[in-house]
Amino acid sequence: MICAMIPKRWSLAMLLLFALAGGARSQVVKPGIDVLRDRGFDVLKGKSVGLITNPTGITASLEATIDVLAKAPGVRLVALYGPEHGVRGDVEAGKYVENYIDPKTKLPVFSLYGKNRKPTPEMLAGVDVLVYDIQDIGVRSYTYISTMGRCMEAAAEQGIEFVVLDRPDPLTGDRVEGAVLDLNFRSFIGMYAIPYVYGMTAGELATMINEEGWLNRGRRCRLSVVPMSGWKRWMWWEDTGLEWVLPSPHIPRSDTPMFYVMTGLLGELGTANQGVGYTLPFELVGAPWIEPSSFADALNARNLPGIVFRPMSYKPFYFEDAEVQYYGVQLHVIDRQQLDLTAVQLTIIDVLRKEYPARDLFTKAKSDRIGSFDKAAGTDELRKLFQSGKPLDEILEWGARQATDFSVRRQKYLLYE
Repeated sequence: MICAMIPKRWSLAMLLLFALAGGARSQVVKPGIDVLRDRGFDVLKGKSVGLITNPTGITASLEATIDVLAKAPGVRLVALYGPEHGVRGDVEAGKYVENYIDPKTKLPVFSLYGKNRKPTPEMLAGVDVLVYDIQDIGVRSYTYISTMGRCMEAAAEQGIEFVVLDRPDPLTGDRVEGAVLDLNFRSFIGMYAIPYVYGMTAGELATMINEEGWLNRGRRCRLSVVPMSGWKRWMWWEDTGLEWVLPSPHIPRSDTPMFYVMTGLLGELGTANQGVGYTLPFELVGAPWIEPSSFADALNARNLPGIVFRPMSYKPFYFEDAEVQYYGVQLHVIDRQQLDLTAVQLTIIDVLRKEYPARDLFTKAKSDRIGSFDKAAGTDELRKLFQSGKPLDEILEWGARQATDFSVRRQKYLLYE
C-alpha cells in the first residue's frame, strides 16, 4: 500500500528520506501487554483477573488490552476498573465517574474516580489478580499513578496479586526535575515523595512504592512487573515506533507532556491561560492583559536553551474562558535535549510577575486556587520563595538539589538501561 502511494519519479534517495521521516515506521518497543502475550499469559493463567485500564491500554498493533485478556486462553477477565476520565476515556478532567456495565464485554466497570478512589473489598470479590495497564506521562501531578498506588494498597489488604504491564515514559527515563513532594501536601495529584518529573516507568515506580513501604501502613503487595521489550531510557516516544493514544483529552500528542511540565502549574492558579480550551493545550501562555511582543521579548531575553517564545493571540473555544481574547506567547521547542522543562515553567512565572506586578499571579489568585497550586507543586515552599523575592537561580537550585537526590535514590528500582 505504501509503494502505491509513492510517485514513480521518486529517486532511491527520496525513498530513503521518506522512510526516515516515518513513512515506513517500524516498531522498536513491545509494551508489557505484547510481552505478556508472547509469554502465553503466564502470570495470569488459571486466574480471575481485574483490569485497571483506559484507551491507552493497547498492544503495539492497537488492539485493546481488554479484548486481548477477554479472549486469552486460561485467563478469566471478570472486572474492569476505570481511573480519571474512565475506562473508555470519555469523561472530562476532574469529573465524577460512575460504575456501569461495559456494553462491549458486558463486564462490570468499577469507577476509581467517583465515590471510591481505591477498590473496596466488594469491588474485588472473586478477583485473584489486579492488572494495571495505562499509559502515563511521567509527571507527578497526573492522577493515574495515584490510582495505581491505591490499587496496590487494596491488593495488599486483600492478599491478591498486582501486575503492572509496563509502558514507556514519554519524557524519557533519564529526565528527573523539580522539587520532591512534601507529604504535608499529599493529595490525589501527588501521593508519593517523588519529583514533579520523576524519570521512571509505571513498573519502576510501582516497584519503588512497594519496596520503600509507601503503601498504607507500610504494607507491600505481591507485585509483578511485565517489562517492555526494546525500550531504552534515552528514548523519546517516536523512538519507540509505537502509536500515541491520548491518555486524557488535553494530552493529544506524544510531545504534549513536555508542554504540560512547562506550563501546567499556571493552570492551577487560574490567573493566566495555558492553551487549554484552545487547539494547543499547554503550548500557550496568555491573558487579556499581556502585551504579546514585549512578553515574548522578556522571555527570549532569558536565553533559555532549546526553546523560543513567539508572540500570539488566541480565543479558547470551550471551558469558562471560551471566547475570551487572550494575548501571549506560543512555546516553540527547538532542541528538546537542551530543555530544562522546570526552568521554563518557573521562568514564565518569574517573568509574568516582574513584567506585570499589578497582575501578580499569587495575590490575584483565589485562595482555593493557591491551595491547588501548592498541591500540584507538591509544596508551598515554591510559592513562598517567589513571594519572598528570592532570585530565580536560587529557586531552581533548590529544586535541582532535591531532583538530584531522588535520581540517586531511584537507581536500584530501574528496570531498563
